[in-house]
Amino acid sequence: MGMQQEEWMWVLADYVVIRALENGVTIMGLTRGRDTKFHHTEKLDKGEVMIAQFTEHTSAIKVRGKAEILTKHGRVRTDE
Repeated sequence: MGMQQEEWMWVLADYVVIRALENGVTIMGLTRGRDTKFHHTEKLDKGEVMIAQFTEHTSAIKVRGKAEILTKHGRVRTDE
């Protein structure tokens, strides 16, 4: 049983790379839809990296703490 076209759309969705520049960086995924809510939280320590993807459930990603975020649009540091 293969994936339907709608499912492939999310597999190919944009990724972001988040690298913690200090201990305790928090990454929060926010839901898509009428009411935006937090649906997932991760903690990273200095040097740890998380690769996240926007999906049918995730419309935004919030980063709290010093981190470097890499996207297809460029690089952002939260402390700049």
